[in-house]
Amino acid sequence: MTDDHSSSGPGPLPMTPSTAALGSVGIGHEFGTEVDIDLVIDVDDWQTLGDVPALVDRAIRAALSGAGLGPVDATLAVCLADDDRVQDANRTWRGQDKPTNVLSFPSDDPRLPRLPGAPPPHIGDIILAWQTVSREALRDGKTTHDHTVHLLVHGALHLIGYDHEDDGEAAAMEALETRILADLGIADPYRGDGDLA
Repeated sequence: MTDDHSSSGPGPLPMTPSTAALGSVGIGHEFGTEVDIDLVIDVDDWQTLGDVPALVDRAIRAALSGAGLGPVDATLAVCLADDDRVQDANRTWRGQDKPTNVLSFPSDDPRLPRLPGAPPPHIGDIILAWQTVSREALRDGKTTHDHTVHLLVHGALHLIGYDHEDDGEAAAMEALETRILADLGIADPYRGDGDLA
């Protein structure tokens, strides 16, 4: 599988004054998981997908519950940006001077024990690039909505430890993504050539 996106080590995505924070969304109550999402939309084009907070909420909830995260209280950040911002992050944190569709920056493992009174762990940050995501969706005959949901699921799984560094990891992660997306009514994104990038 050719895959140009990645999870990276710690590297928070700075929220610039040009961003429009949409606040936190509590998700996963029915699964005993409380995750507050700090959603930032840097590029107006993302609004063409409809109710973006609901889309993000649904994708993240499906990923975390589908992976069996269980009862945790945590936070994460999602930034819907453009190729330039993602290229900057990719260059800074991965040494690759090019845009990519999604980057994940894992932080705290929400399954680790917490001291009483400690703040909830921050699982990490996910950033997507509008131009790359929409171009890939058009190329692969997918809707931008479905491709975005897939990349959010993929990014969230990276935040909780899933990876695709070898064939076994890739197969397991792809199978989980396919099952989660099927539950959301989205076709198997790997049914073609299996290329996300």
